[in-house]
Amino acid sequence: MAYEPPTHRVERSLRATTGARVVAGVDEVGRGAWAGPVTVCAAVTGLRRPPEGLTDSKLLTPLRRTALAGVLTGWVTSYALGHASPREIDALGMTAALRLAACRALDGLPERPDAVILDGKHDYLGAPWRVRTVVKGDQSCVAVAAASVIAKVHRDAMIAELAPEHPHFGFDSNAGYPSPVHRAALETYGPTPHHRLSWSYLDALPRWRHLRLPSHRDALAAESLEDAGQLGIF
Repeated sequence: MAYEPPTHRVERSLRATTGARVVAGVDEVGRGAWAGPVTVCAAVTGLRRPPEGLTDSKLLTPLRRTALAGVLTGWVTSYALGHASPREIDALGMTAALRLAACRALDGLPERPDAVILDGKHDYLGAPWRVRTVVKGDQSCVAVAAASVIAKVHRDAMIAELAPEHPHFGFDSNAGYPSPVHRAALETYGPTPHHRLSWSYLDALPRWRHLRLPSHRDALAAESLEDAGQLGIF
């Protein structure tokens, strides 16, 4: 299937309407996972022509995504990654954890952005950042698409490194997201130190339900649970 390539339309609009000189695209990965951090990438791309095939990371094969990430890390003007750990997600809720990870990424850039393009409809950053939210920005905006690919490849590699330590969970294939193998391992072995203990998957595991922590039912957390439910795991 052919996809429309992302453009610099939003970046150009922000430059024209706000005077922004440095515009960062921000995207996250890991929001709906049961295990591992939520990871945010902030990428600054300028207005250069993007590499061939750049689009939302979810629309790329793993092989193509990895190859493209290798190109992007040298092509972008700058990028930085930020993470919020499972314990921070449990303690803060997803919206606050996303903000924490995003601020860590943005603070890691060599130059503070004048404006931020945030994928999705929720502004989880807020002041003092100047934010433009764009639904499906990872498909339509060059900087956000670049951030989505870099974030996905980096987080997948992080979770895959946990596979030898926890061989029954399939972390090298599911990246900590819901899957039949992942659920079966949870039923038998219980959550690892890398699991989020406020997630509702524990409600369906009687042996381990006592480990469940109170959840923060904000809008983004609810979306994460709905995404997992659509996979037939709950």
